[in-house]
Amino acid sequence: MVILGLTGGIASGKSTVSGMLKDMGAYIVDADKLAREIAAKGKPTWREIVNRFGDGILDPNGEIDRKRLGQMVFADEVLRKELENITHPRIKEAAYAEIEKAKADGYKVIVIDAPLLIEAGWEKMVQTVWVVYVDENTQITRLLERDKISLAAALTRIRAQMPLKEKINYADVVIDNSKGLDNTLAQVMSAWRDIKHE
Repeated sequence: MVILGLTGGIASGKSTVSGMLKDMGAYIVDADKLAREIAAKGKPTWREIVNRFGDGILDPNGEIDRKRLGQMVFADEVLRKELENITHPRIKEAAYAEIEKAKADGYKVIVIDAPLLIEAGWEKMVQTVWVVYVDENTQITRLLERDKISLAAALTRIRAQMPLKEKINYADVVIDNSKGLDNTLAQVMSAWRDIKHE
């Protein structure tokens, strides 16, 4: 069994690659999904976040407005670290539970899909690290199109993460997602064959 860490920068196409791996038979542990689940209304993490950041981050239903919270923390590194200190240990705990479930269900490849895999030190949890790469201009263009935000906001979000060029230093496999889906799929299939033969 292989535990694979999949990461990349915002708008690099990590979710696209994650979907391809799922189609090939991998079990996906989605860190963003776990982050939403642990911070659902009324849960201990939700309470802690609201206590720290105030009721202003809540939507009319009392759920955390992730966009509003994101605007706060992406603009302030201290606040971002405080949020990560609240959420990361609980996301990690939930990820371990998912891994155990996937093992019990007989999956041969388990993918931890996490944008902050390296920043959070999770690369130690996996046997192989895949980084989805695009150049910064492509990343900016895709982020502007996807999130309909200003250039300044896009750059703030990109700069809040470790640069992709730096993430590559941790990678066992680099998937270049700047040349179209067919090209990306060919790279994923090739790297998939390699791990299936280990």
